[in-house]
Amino acid sequence: MSGPSIAAGDARSHHVSVQVLVNDQKVTLEKDEATGAEIKAAAIAVGVPIELDFVLSEVLPNGKQRVVPDDKRVHLKDGDEFWAIPGDDNS
Repeated sequence: MSGPSIAAGDARSHHVSVQVLVNDQKVTLEKDEATGAEIKAAAIAVGVPIELDFVLSEVLPNGKQRVVPDDKRVHLKDGDEFWAIPGDDNS
């Protein structure tokens, strides 16, 4: 006799919504993994005043920051915090 089981694919079929902060503004993503570019695009879509060419950094638990390249996929959880800043100050 075995208890209830969940097929491996079932977890992915559920709708996932994750709330993160980008420059102190709430951004909701519809999946728990996203690239740096996807995080920035989602932030722009809800009115965070950043550009796609900004540099995105994840704020780590120790307060330090780690750059998230546009093509790097990161695992997201509610409350994760990111900062997006202009990457080129030579204007």
